[in-house]
Amino acid sequence: MSVFEHINGDGYEQVVFCSDDQSGLRAIIAIHSTKLGPALGGTRFYDYGSEGEALIDVLRLAKSMTYKAAAAGLDLGGGKAVIIGDPTRIKSEELLRAYGRFIETLGGRYITAEDVGTALEDMDTVRRETRWVCGCSHTYGGSGDPSPVTAYGVLQGIKACLLEVFGSAELEGRTVALQGVGKVGFALCGYLVEQGAKVTVGDISVDNLARAVSSHGVETLPLDEIHKMEADIFAPCALGGMINDDTISEFRCKIIAGAANNQLARPEHGEKLRDLSILYAPDFVINAGGLMNVEDELRGYDRERAMQRVEGIYKQLQNIFALSRERSISTGGAAEEYAQDRIRKISRIRLLRTTEYGTAGHQ
Repeated sequence: MSVFEHINGDGYEQVVFCSDDQSGLRAIIAIHSTKLGPALGGTRFYDYGSEGEALIDVLRLAKSMTYKAAAAGLDLGGGKAVIIGDPTRIKSEELLRAYGRFIETLGGRYITAEDVGTALEDMDTVRRETRWVCGCSHTYGGSGDPSPVTAYGVLQGIKACLLEVFGSAELEGRTVALQGVGKVGFALCGYLVEQGAKVTVGDISVDNLARAVSSHGVETLPLDEIHKMEADIFAPCALGGMINDDTISEFRCKIIAGAANNQLARPEHGEKLRDLSILYAPDFVINAGGLMNVEDELRGYDRERAMQRVEGIYKQLQNIFALSRERSISTGGAAEEYAQDRIRKISRIRLLRTTEYGTAGHQ
């Protein structure tokens, strides 16, 4: 399938392929939409099985960022980037700076931040070649690691789910099966334990599991068993596609609410969860805390202001659950409608303002 067959009819504006022979850089930047503002989305550094697999991933992630920004009430569009390769083997200052130069050529249409396989110090390195970077260290005027803020937003979303299902947002005594205790999952684990939840975790990394057990005193299960655990909440915080044909009949929970992107392998899986009476917190809504946090850097970072916005995820999910009930559709479908409605309304306002300014400029 050609690149244009992948992107035609789905609103994508631009796909950029970046190659630098000297550093070994192979990257793809996808800009899905700039209707609400510049496209902001993280850079994923991952050893994909093929370039085609990388393209499919970056396109899905970029589109998700459009919806994430819109649903979060931000004046941002959606974009994403992937660097192809094993970050533990090929990541270097030379490669990251070459990547930064490609971002600079886009003139602010795409703003990057960290994601899977990249970290705070990597964004500092990219920042040496381009100003279009968020999530840098305080040295560069950034907000630092966004992972704890993403986790805090997921916590707010879980509370909204608890209220919807059980009539109380309290976590005391609730059971949580948490898949993935990397940066975000580890922070979420801490928040949940602090509030009295009984947490069991699974992860592919023995080191991640050991850290979670040592720091938070949680129980563990094998990674391929954690989603089958009987629990109030299943919290997927690893890579996407966890809700699929193979797993959907294995869930034994009332709520699915976690930080992973693209949790539904296909949209119809959201409808199936609704049929199974499992409340799903749409991923691009519940995991928007990190985006809200780094977006605040664009105005001069104020942590209190950023955290107040992140707490709004609770109310945003309540609105989406209400729309889901009203329309008798899945929560995933309701979230997309919620985001699309804002894009239609606000992009029309931006167009009118641009037209007015253009007319004034010619008078």
